[in-house]
Amino acid sequence: MTAEPVCAGDAPIPVELAEGQAVRWCACGRSAAQPFCDGSHRDCGLGPVAFVAPRAKTYFFCTCKRSGRQPLCDGRHNFMAPAGDR
Repeated sequence: MTAEPVCAGDAPIPVELAEGQAVRWCACGRSAAQPFCDGSHRDCGLGPVAFVAPRAKTYFFCTCKRSGRQPLCDGRHNFMAPAGDR
């Protein structure tokens, strides 16, 4: 059984990455090390998403876990109910 991801935030987290730098984005929303995986997904059926920076720059990683461009933010958090209403 695959669980629904937990919304971990209401805005993307900017992260400066070097060209070729690899990270593991948290897809489940349970990680305490947002936006990256800390292994908290165990037993929920959602694993991390690998991302390798194609060039050096600031990347904006999704925290609502609903982006259509995972792991990067596509602004979908702007159309979600406020955290207190979920």
